Amino acid sequence: EIVKSSGKKKEKKAEKLRLQQEEEERKMKEEEEAQLQAQQEEAARLEKERILQEHMAQLEAKDQERRESELAELHSLEQKFLSAQQWKRDSRAYAKWEHYLSCDGSPDPTVLQEINTFISLWSEDQNKDIHLVMEKGEQVLNLIEKLQFLLLDTPLSEITEKEAMQFQESILELQNLLHQKYNGATEELLKNANMYKDSSTENMQAVIKDKNVTFCLWANLTEYMRIKTHVFRDAQHGFELPRSLAWSSVAVRILHTHYDHVSPLWLQCHRLPELQSSENKELTQLANGNAEQSEEEEKKAREEPSMPAEEGMSSEGRKGVVSFKENSNSTAEIKESEDEAEKKSETLDVPLEVQDPPLPEEMKEEEVLTAEENNIDLQQFVPVGGVYHIDALQLPPQVKHVRGWTMVKVLDGGLEAYPYPPGEAIQITLRLPDHVVYFVDPVVAQWDPAGQQWRIDGISNVVYEKQEKRITFQMDTFSAVALLQDAHLNMPYQAWELQPTGVNQALLVITTGFATIQIQIKDNQCMLSSVVMEEEDLLSHIIGKWLSPVVLRAVLKKAGVNIFPGEFSHNYVCMKKAPLAELGAYQQMALLTPAFAFARSKWNLEAGPEQVVFKVSEHLKPDSAQTWSLYLFNGQRAQKLKITESSEAFSEELEEDSEFHSTLYHMLKDFASKEAIEQVARASFLFIDAVYQLLLATRVLTYS
Repeated sequence: EIVKSSGKKKEKKAEKLRLQQEEEERKMKEEEEAQLQAQQEEAARLEKERILQEHMAQLEAKDQERRESELAELHSLEQKFLSAQQWKRDSRAYAKWEHYLSCDGSPDPTVLQEINTFISLWSEDQNKDIHLVMEKGEQVLNLIEKLQFLLLDTPLSEITEKEAMQFQESILELQNLLHQKYNGATEELLKNANMYKDSSTENMQAVIKDKNVTFCLWANLTEYMRIKTHVFRDAQHGFELPRSLAWSSVAVRILHTHYDHVSPLWLQCHRLPELQSSENKELTQLANGNAEQSEEEEKKAREEPSMPAEEGMSSEGRKGVVSFKENSNSTAEIKESEDEAEKKSETLDVPLEVQDPPLPEEMKEEEVLTAEENNIDLQQFVPVGGVYHIDALQLPPQVKHVRGWTMVKVLDGGLEAYPYPPGEAIQITLRLPDHVVYFVDPVVAQWDPAGQQWRIDGISNVVYEKQEKRITFQMDTFSAVALLQDAHLNMPYQAWELQPTGVNQALLVITTGFATIQIQIKDNQCMLSSVVMEEEDLLSHIIGKWLSPVVLRAVLKKAGVNIFPGEFSHNYVCMKKAPLAELGAYQQMALLTPAFAFARSKWNLEAGPEQVVFKVSEHLKPDSAQTWSLYLFNGQRAQKLKITESSEAFSEELEEDSEFHSTLYHMLKDFASKEAIEQVARASFLFIDAVYQLLLATRVLTYS
């Protein structure tokens, strides 16, 4: 039994050793097979990479071979832009000639002698009738708009720096003169305050308005005010005076100008980048041929133009001159010409200090920081709905009628401000205009004439009633007031789409976090077709009107619908694309719009700042279904991507059986129908230019 048990143990041990040996052999074989498989896979991968690299090298070589011919063909298409520029140049010359032939007595605002004569004659005119002043004021506003349009729309190659400065100076002189005339008309109305006496209160109440301005005047004729709160019925503006003024000969004016002649002029004169040609699309060049700034220069350029409002001009404080300069982003960098800035007061005969007040030596750093925080950054916030000039005025001697004679005591000082007691709050209620949109609660700011800037300190207890379109607040002194909106609240856009709708017609739809804006394009004009916010249509006074792209941009911004980024908007929205890729894409998209639809791609953000990604679909019939494909463009090369909008990750892998091309036009041509390419060739140069201007203004490839 002992021998038998020992034999069994030896058999078990031998079996165990055999199994271990077999396991080791199996593992070794598996490792050898795995190693062989890995080697084969690596060889296959390297072979695939080699083939891919060879294929890419062949595509790149092919692209380089035909690059010159493709750019030449694109350049022939780009002649449409030059034709549009020539057409606009001829139109400006024709308008000038038509004005000369009309002999209607109105000055040509571009002719210095004529505009100076106009200003001189109206300055000497002593007629202060409010209706005549408002009628003349409309003519002045038209002259200002013409000059602003020329500054915005005339290529820099066609306007000298001297001419630009002349136009700007004329704008400021006209603004100042107009406000002086408003003050003169106000004084005349107050002299005849008894003509506007309200029977219920025995005090003066007058509301006089037209499409450009609303005068609200109240005067304490009884020198006893039982009710401190007053509302102008025809305007729905109101105020509540402190008790200390209830027994005073005081007048209150709320002058609402539907335009803004207070903020710096550069705020209204933001130019668009100019055209760049395929002949000089080098990475370091833009449309004006200037070399792109280095990072340090770009940083400096970002900082310098972000001037506070004190570096601008106002009809309330001074007149001066600003100059325009294109920077590396091809948009206007606007600075003030210090040696031309002339400081003078023209409101209420009160001298105004126009330079920054010196800081007291004992002012602490925290106080300085607080002061800066109270200043409005006009690169970030913009006034919407005009300006409310809220003034307390001395009631002048009243006109007396004696035996058929009209007598009045004439004061040398003219209209005078009432010395308002410090430390007492004035409550103001404003009815917001119907012709503007406030997507969020507006910021109330008052103009600081000493610092020449909008400030939020001094404003308190703000109550905004959205449904009633009414805002109430308290202010610590009488001043000009504006309601401001964040210039970038509609950015980034949630979606956008551009599609042809007919011959030389297209539709641009931009969806923001607040509204959907639809703009139709036809020939050389644009039309706002709808602004929908929460199923509510807005801005009916603009909808349906055909305007040039530059005028539509100005009208929409004035109405509070700002979908037009500024030069430094990337500092606030933190989005940026290389100018070469972005501007080049807009040009070629405009050329292709007659037959292709374009739309936002979510991968545009993933593609980095040096290239843009968007969706494209051939679109020959308005009601045809769209089949989207993704394209990538960096300004020098276009390619069709293999990924779709529903892919899990971004990839620059080429679509199968596709190639590189030097232009987006030739990239789409590979997959387009003959009819589509013929439709692109037949398109009107005016339509192409209008689409380009609108894309350039909205910058959908960066701010979405």
